[in-house]
Amino acid sequence: MIATEIRKIALDLLSGIAPEADLSSLRDEDELREVLDLDSMDFLNFIAGLHKATNAAIPEADYRKLFTLEGVVAYLAKAPE
Repeated sequence: MIATEIRKIALDLLSGIAPEADLSSLRDEDELREVLDLDSMDFLNFIAGLHKATNAAIPEADYRKLFTLEGVVAYLAKAPE
């Protein structure tokens, strides 16, 4: 997958999880949980959504790599399809 597709998937998922959040001001390096006020269940739903949308295996040990939008893009860009 290319970065723009991954970014769109991530933002679409986040808009469903945190509909009140202003995603237009979200920077790539922002901590998603902090800036969007996501609790642990919201974050797990985000990870599950990424898995479902991309079919990428995301082991729990790698969750910390997905704390930012740039981390999500970098991680999923390298994931085998």
